Amino acid sequence: MTTDRVDTMIEAGDEVTIQRVAPEAGLVDVMGGSSRWEVKVDDHGFVALVDCMPRLVGEGQTADSAIVQAARVSYGQGTKKVNEDRGLIRYLMRHRHSTPFEMIEFKFHVAMPVFVARQWIRHRTANVNEYSARYSIVPDRFWRPTVGSVRMQSKTNRQGGEEPIDAGTAERFLQLLDRAEENYREYLALTEQGVARELARAALPVSVFTEWYWKCDLHNILHFLSLRLDPHAQREIRVYAEAMHRLVREIVPITCEAFEDYRMQAMHLTRLEIEAIRSGSPIATDNRREQEEWAAKRARLGL
Repeated sequence: MTTDRVDTMIEAGDEVTIQRVAPEAGLVDVMGGSSRWEVKVDDHGFVALVDCMPRLVGEGQTADSAIVQAARVSYGQGTKKVNEDRGLIRYLMRHRHSTPFEMIEFKFHVAMPVFVARQWIRHRTANVNEYSARYSIVPDRFWRPTVGSVRMQSKTNRQGGEEPIDAGTAERFLQLLDRAEENYREYLALTEQGVARELARAALPVSVFTEWYWKCDLHNILHFLSLRLDPHAQREIRVYAEAMHRLVREIVPITCEAFEDYRMQAMHLTRLEIEAIRSGSPIATDNRREQEEWAAKRARLGL
């Protein structure tokens, strides 16, 4: 027995009917009706949350509910009990089931020094639109540390600095920044004399501030935070991660609690480290860095 197939494709010129479904319960704005939540960073920087998805959730819920909805797609809206939602989110975080966390997105407006932006842009999973010095004059805003925050290059970590350097050397570094900032006046003068902005910007130091809009899903934001909140991250980007973490936590508190418990405050053990615990012997490696990392973990575990 055969039946004729009914073609339901919409063709050009057809009238399309949109079915609008009212929510089962009242909705609330997770940002409380605000157009912007902003955290200041140092002198000129800021991290501002300007939008998120979902923006509207059921009364008594947070945006965490979108994670539950995605994880339990066959159940429609998921469960009605917050404690069950919390258990599921913690399970997902614990077992690294990441796709439900991609259902939530945040859009930030950020102002930071160019050298911080160049570290930040290494996280390539976001949508970014940056202030253009080709089209606009760069504002007179420069990053400037205090004497006490100028650090000495680490002898073991090529990427960073650790202890404060002596005051005399720190003062010389600040004088170097003064000379770099003096280029700004010449930059303005030359653009007024007709030098193209896209060329004139080449004379500005990486301590000058830039801005961008940065939109990213929650899964990749948590990856960004796991790296940039780490004590080994450069302080100048870590303060931005701290501000972002504070803003995100207001919107998805259950997820951030799980993230802190299972990622930020947790510990990863390698096969060699597990074997060292089992045997009670030193870790089976001649690599000095691995030995130092294992010693730090042992201290933290009280072994």
